[in-house]
Amino acid sequence: MNKKNHFDYIICGGGASGLLLAFRICNDPFFANKSILLIEKEHKDSNDRTWCFWESNEGDLEQIIHKTWNQSFFASKDFRLDFNLNPYQYKMIRSLDFYQFIHQRLKTFSQLTQVTDEVQKIESNRVTTLEKVYSSDLIFSSILNPKKLFQQKKYPVLQQHFVGQIIEAKNNCFDPDRIEFINFDIPLKGITRFMYILPLSTNKALLEYTLFSEVLLDRQNYVDEITAFIKQIPTGGYKVIEEEQGNIPMTCFRFDLGNTKNILLIGTAGGWTKPSTGYTFQRINSKTKALVEFLKLNRPLKKFGQKNRFWFYDLLFLDVLSKDNANGADLFKSLFQKNSPKVIFKFLDEKSNYWQEFQIMRSFNVSQFVKALFKRFFNRFG
Repeated sequence: MNKKNHFDYIICGGGASGLLLAFRICNDPFFANKSILLIEKEHKDSNDRTWCFWESNEGDLEQIIHKTWNQSFFASKDFRLDFNLNPYQYKMIRSLDFYQFIHQRLKTFSQLTQVTDEVQKIESNRVTTLEKVYSSDLIFSSILNPKKLFQQKKYPVLQQHFVGQIIEAKNNCFDPDRIEFINFDIPLKGITRFMYILPLSTNKALLEYTLFSEVLLDRQNYVDEITAFIKQIPTGGYKVIEEEQGNIPMTCFRFDLGNTKNILLIGTAGGWTKPSTGYTFQRINSKTKALVEFLKLNRPLKKFGQKNRFWFYDLLFLDVLSKDNANGADLFKSLFQKNSPKVIFKFLDEKSNYWQEFQIMRSFNVSQFVKALFKRFFNRFG
């Protein structure tokens, strides 16, 4: 192996997890003498997605926050809740701002080599691309293998799929400080689906039609539902100025079992997406920080990020939701009816205590979760 093609660390994939990991390694003086290779299939230079998350304090990416909100709203057919997000703020980062911010800083690190190439194979301490073969002591990959995910039957796989449109209205018809976090007051058609609305100003907003289901729709189906929803809003007429489309796997599949002592799966490919909600960005942010500290301990990569009790909660929730997908709106309604938003967000952040978690579990139809629990127990879940 050519020494020029050997690196201390190789990062495969230039999405949020790969870029953040490269940035955090390079930005830490501990790794100043380490050589890092970042392999990206394509250089991202467009606003291809929007990331949102809640946070109680200022974060280290505050300078690229596009918009923040302090108020929120939940709706179902027979329940409404307006609530203050305190102590949290809901924050939005547009991907183009993120890509430009990270790439600008990556250029300043001499220990980093970036190549635009397509990874063909990752094995042991070797990465094969279309152009070359590289070797490394440690390899990190955010490249998802959908075959392993969808061919297995042990863990249900729902897909959080959506189309979002940013519209500009003639009238000032939006409250720029209030999001519609989840709005189930739409035709549900026997599937968990809702509208998600993020006002960017008094006359501009991102409207996202989102489903939790196994089967995707044609693009026009999403667009038609957004169009129908907008008719309820006194826009005075509007135009669509941006559109995005996405699909996030919601599953407790053990991605981590693909890790070895020197290969670690990261991002969605590593199971870093919150299985019960599909939220990913803030988990990537925190896990890349934790991973950098873990690397300083010189321990086998497969020891990083062991599953915890929240993985088990998500597992039971997805077992119930996949078996009775039409029940999703009722599950979320019970959650918001019987718990304070502060406790809910704390629970979803995996920072709640056992008593709070017990209260959360009491919100639901206990028999459904008991049945799911017994099924998992007798199937000897892993």
